[in-house]
Amino acid sequence: MEYAIVIEKSATGYGAYVPDLPGCVALAETEDEVRKLIREGIHIHLDEMRIDGQPIPRPTTHVEYVAVAETASAA
Repeated sequence: MEYAIVIEKSATGYGAYVPDLPGCVALAETEDEVRKLIREGIHIHLDEMRIDGQPIPRPTTHVEYVAVAETASAA
């Protein structure tokens, strides 16, 4: 299975979350580090769900990018 992750930049670093796994989040100073942590977090999250006897949700989130033309700002 493949889960979509969302990575967002903040003023102090990066955050990541998994839309199909509520509560599965990671925070780090660098993008590389947050990618590593969210991947580890997914495995831990799923292991905990199995231990608790919870069903493992199938991924349903799809990611698509929409291209838009950049325009000059009005001065």
